[in-house]
Amino acid sequence: MSDKKIMKNMSETIKLTPIAAAVAAMLFAGAASAQQASAADEQKADDKSSTTVIVTGTRTAKAVDKIPGAVNVISSAEVARSLAISEDATAVLARVVPGYAEATQAMSNTGETLRGRIPLRLFDGIPQSSPLRETQRSGSFTDLGVVGRIEVINGPSASEGVGAAGGIINYVSKTPTKMGTEVTVTSKLSSQFEDDSMAWKVGANVAHKEEAYDLLFATSEVDRGVQYDAHGRRIGMNASGSLNDTEGRNLFLKAGFNLSTSQRVELQASRFKLNGKGNYVYQEGNRATGLTDTAVPGKPFNGQAEFNDFRQYAANYTNDDILGGTFTAQAYKAQQAMRFVAEKGGADKQDPLIAPLGTLVDQSEVFSKKRGLRTGYTRPDFLTSGLELRAGVDMVRDQTEQRLALTNRTWVPPMVYTSTAPFGQLSYDIGNVTLSGGYRRESGELEVNSYTTTYFNNRVNVEGGSLDYEANLPNAGAVWRFAPGWSTYVSYGKGFALPNVGIPLRNIKVPGQSVKGILDLQAIIVKNKEIGANWKGKMGSLAASYYQSDSDFGVSLSIDPKTGDFIMQRAPVRVKGYEIAGEYNVTRDLRLNGAFAHIRGVTASRLGGPLDTEQGIATIGPDKLTTGVNWQWSERGNVRLDSTTFKGRETNPGKSSREKTGGYTLFDLTSSYKTRYGDLTLAVENLADRYYILTWAQVPGFQNYFAGRGRTISLTHSITF
Repeated sequence: MSDKKIMKNMSETIKLTPIAAAVAAMLFAGAASAQQASAADEQKADDKSSTTVIVTGTRTAKAVDKIPGAVNVISSAEVARSLAISEDATAVLARVVPGYAEATQAMSNTGETLRGRIPLRLFDGIPQSSPLRETQRSGSFTDLGVVGRIEVINGPSASEGVGAAGGIINYVSKTPTKMGTEVTVTSKLSSQFEDDSMAWKVGANVAHKEEAYDLLFATSEVDRGVQYDAHGRRIGMNASGSLNDTEGRNLFLKAGFNLSTSQRVELQASRFKLNGKGNYVYQEGNRATGLTDTAVPGKPFNGQAEFNDFRQYAANYTNDDILGGTFTAQAYKAQQAMRFVAEKGGADKQDPLIAPLGTLVDQSEVFSKKRGLRTGYTRPDFLTSGLELRAGVDMVRDQTEQRLALTNRTWVPPMVYTSTAPFGQLSYDIGNVTLSGGYRRESGELEVNSYTTTYFNNRVNVEGGSLDYEANLPNAGAVWRFAPGWSTYVSYGKGFALPNVGIPLRNIKVPGQSVKGILDLQAIIVKNKEIGANWKGKMGSLAASYYQSDSDFGVSLSIDPKTGDFIMQRAPVRVKGYEIAGEYNVTRDLRLNGAFAHIRGVTASRLGGPLDTEQGIATIGPDKLTTGVNWQWSERGNVRLDSTTFKGRETNPGKSSREKTGGYTLFDLTSSYKTRYGDLTLAVENLADRYYILTWAQVPGFQNYFAGRGRTISLTHSITF
């Protein structure tokens, strides 16, 4: 046998060893369950989450089977399982929510849309992104170890105001449920068995509950090495922010005080920092030869490493006994800073007055400050039995700007958006039918002072001004529970969003323009129609939905061939799709589940033209199929095997906007076991060590030719005192 064949066989043996270890652990219970519940506990959590209440979609507690729309409630067990596989904050959405696009495996969540549009991400009801400058960095804002559940309302929604064109994703923090004190300590190690691929995490949650008050304190620290693809090549550093070579710290505190049997006050504070360590630099690959972008040891250009720095504070008040109803109020304040990777010679950041062209090093930073007040009142049996009233008013002030931080230049001027939005909603239960309808009035104002664009955009003076945004946002729906376990629904509603205001502001090149005259700053009004059906019984569950959302003046993203950056295009947009998800209980201990999502979006190649252009991968994700097998092989242990398939797709054949992407299938394994010394979880991401190019990276852009992660093995230990 030749030396090359010997080396190849040794390499394959090394690659297969982790699989053998995983199978051994699976069969002999040598590993696993951490942070996640046993499958029995998980079954209870899943059953509860599918039949009890959510908060986001209706602004009050509402049973899922009375909401006319597709809803996903991701339990804490599912969140924990995803964390056992990887620390990617949005990976759980890509694995569980049918209409959520492929996860980027980076700090940036570019292209991670929900049903082909950008969703509004909330943390306990507080917006984590700015409608003024959508940075695609809002997916990493806390350690998911403090999250009790994730509520996903699919499709445009006006219930939370600005930004919910694709739907609402609300991360709800944990709340102490047991009397006394519980301390949970979690530790995790991950590796791809390369010298610099090791990652670790340590976290602690302290929960205390008394009759009069409760307290939750959580802290964690994570350190990541670099990541490798299945060919053993380092994955490149993402230009918008990597998870490679980063460290993160999280602090979370929530205290609740029961003022009486009907009144409660809750205070919370959160600080999350995800920071690049700066030990590696990007090295370009070659698309023509299939050589992907990589990372090599070295120090970044003379700038700070990229980071996400999110801080938020909130005070919540609830009174369950006001005129027979419940009043809630939340006052919040949030600061969000996102710094991007330093660039040397980036065309759009050059200025000959500072340095010779092609030599200037700079990096951009977006800073956003928010203040808001959200109020609501819910009155059951309003005027008549079965009629529920929900009403309130939201107020928000969002100030956002983008600077070239190293040279202290304005790239996007400070933008201030203020909004007052009253809303009202009625829901009427008539036997097995629930009828609902509501209305929200969005009244906002955008203010921008006069400013000067950068050298790249000809240093033109732009006259400041203000723009008014007013929109009437009705919704209506019906749910019919026509047989035990069966229901069907139909709904119509409008959503309201702003069009990433910062991009058209910073791209102005022609003199004599003013803020008021920029057509691209007009609001996005999305009209959504949906029909669906659901079944849940002892043998499992099934859900299916079909939807269409239209915006007469929508948004599509394309790549600027000169800079590789995104260009925002305004034209009519129509998105259609369907989703099917189900679960089958083969036996008490064996469960199967699966989901499929198909989405297509079209827009016009020119304003006023026909809808003749398919939207690309930056907006519309490929068809997605997910499957899972969960085996509870003992009271203490279980095994779960999941697969995720993204299909290949070609759009706009024969046109300059043509895109062609290939598909791939990945398998993930988690194996769990409870011991008297704590719970263990062994997780294997990309079990088959499949080599693949991320779908969004298959379309040429700026420094975006990345392979996905190869096989990664993680071991998590969690113990509660």
